[in-house]
Amino acid sequence: MWKKSELREAPAPLEGPVVGTIIGGTIIWFALFLGQLPFYGWFADNGHAWWVWTCLAGGGLGLIGIWYVRGRDAALKRAAAADRS
Repeated sequence: MWKKSELREAPAPLEGPVVGTIIGGTIIWFALFLGQLPFYGWFADNGHAWWVWTCLAGGGLGLIGIWYVRGRDAALKRAAAADRS
């Protein structure tokens, strides 16, 4: 019996504005955190304080993501330049 992966080739990965996408997502997470912060008392009273901290964690992880994708983008550009020369 064949596996489905043996029936066809995997598609090429999509490349796009990865750095801009991660920066945009990080900004959204921080905006959501700042937007919910004035209502922290209500969130805490109703057992939803984790929403606020989830937004902060998303923003923090987004900062790590920005660092990662900028390094990846630079490495891809260096590799492309090395291949051309």
